[in-house]
Amino acid sequence: MVGGNAIRGSRVGAGPMGEAERGDSAPRLRISFWCANGHETRPAFAADADIPEEWECTRCGLPANTDQHNPPPPPKNIPYKTHLAYVKERRSDDEAVAILDEALNQLRHRRATGEVIY
Repeated sequence: MVGGNAIRGSRVGAGPMGEAERGDSAPRLRISFWCANGHETRPAFAADADIPEEWECTRCGLPANTDQHNPPPPPKNIPYKTHLAYVKERRSDDEAVAILDEALNQLRHRRATGEVIY
C-alpha cells in the first residue's frame, strides 16, 4: 500500500458530498434590520422561529430593528465612575471626616493596647 491513505478522493474534515446525503435544509426567512446609522443587517431565521424585536448591527454594533424609518436610538454612554465617585455620592465631606476620625481613633487604641496590626 503506497502512502497508507485509506480515504481517497476526500480531505480531512470534509462533510457529506451533497444534499441527498445531508437531507433538505430547513426553510429560512431573511429579515432586514436597520440601525440608527442606516446600516441594513439581514440575518436568516428558521421559518417557524420567533423574530426578535431588536438585533445588533454587524457593522457598527448599534441596536437595530425592523422599522427602517424609526430605528432604535443609540445607547447613552455613561462615563466610568471610580469607587471614590460612588462613595462621594453617598457621603458628605463632614461625614467622611467623622468616619476617618473614628477609624483612626480605633487604630490608635488598638496600637496602645499592644495589639499587632498589619
